[in-house]
Amino acid sequence: MLVLAGTIGAGKTSLTQMLSKHLGTPAYYESVDNNQILPLFYQNPKKYAFLLQIDFLNRRMADIKRAWQNDESILDRSIFEDSLLFHLNADLGRATETEVEIYDSLLQNMMQELPQSHHSKNPDLLIHIDISFETMLKRIKKRGRPYEQIENDPGLYQYYQDLNQRYQTWYQDYDKSAKIQINGDQFDFVERDTDRQAVFQMIDQKINQLAI
Repeated sequence: MLVLAGTIGAGKTSLTQMLSKHLGTPAYYESVDNNQILPLFYQNPKKYAFLLQIDFLNRRMADIKRAWQNDESILDRSIFEDSLLFHLNADLGRATETEVEIYDSLLQNMMQELPQSHHSKNPDLLIHIDISFETMLKRIKKRGRPYEQIENDPGLYQYYQDLNQRYQTWYQDYDKSAKIQINGDQFDFVERDTDRQAVFQMIDQKINQLAI
């Protein structure tokens, strides 16, 4: 099980699609466009932060269970990133200490491995796409989701900046599986085929190392 990670606009979905075709494995995607809670969160973060994270947690676990049906699979978002996002929202006053404790406890219980289980809930490899804050803003602008645009909510600028910075620490501390980091500024795997092939080669080498 391969899992993609990265901040908003990092290119997780695009790379998931490419890797799925390259490796010939099924892919499972984060449900965003049809998520009715996400726009509500951007309208009123304090009211909907906890509900949104519980909804995401439920969706992530469902994706992991679906991925178990295959010997090989790719997911375009790590379940562990949700905790990063929720703790940031809590620090911004959008969630209470009690809600954070409930969320953290629920995540821990859901990810606890069951005795005699043939499947691990943790991935075999986490692939983190690292992009600069400037690239993040360009990608958000380019994909054009109205509720994500800074022009509609200037407060999002600081939120995005904090989020991008926290991803650096999050990746450094991540220890649930093997991991690899892709420089999303250096390698434009969406627009340039040479960069795409270079990224494939890095990931293939890492997978081969894990198979030894």
